[in-house]
Amino acid sequence: MKKLTETIDINIRFSEVDSMDVVWHGSYPLYFEDAREAFGKKYGLGYMDIFKNGYFAPLVELNFQYKKPLIYGMRPIITITYCPTDAAKIVFDYEIHDSADGTLIATGYSVQVFTDMNYRLMWFAPPFFEEWKKQWIEE
Repeated sequence: MKKLTETIDINIRFSEVDSMDVVWHGSYPLYFEDAREAFGKKYGLGYMDIFKNGYFAPLVELNFQYKKPLIYGMRPIITITYCPTDAAKIVFDYEIHDSADGTLIATGYSVQVFTDMNYRLMWFAPPFFEEWKKQWIEE
């Protein structure tokens, strides 16, 4: 199987830090979202791609492990990695590193499921997603 990843720079805005210049924990979901959008753009699995095929892909699980604080002025990068599964869901792993020295800042994962346009859970992967996996994952 191919390993699908994307890495992007994180721009820490002043509005995301507290009085100690530490990034507020509530900003991490936004960084993960930025990574998912970049991954979707690179591999054709963005939210609009899913929507155009007649589905939604809501988040049902989001997890973080904080290893070291992100400080205002740092230039972190985030790497998102697709985790193949036979289930009707999209799973990603994330790592945030300090670009200056490679230090691991945080890790995490997310799980998205598929629903139809009436918000009904799909128990089997939609046909477009099976085709996507054949194109990108299977060798």
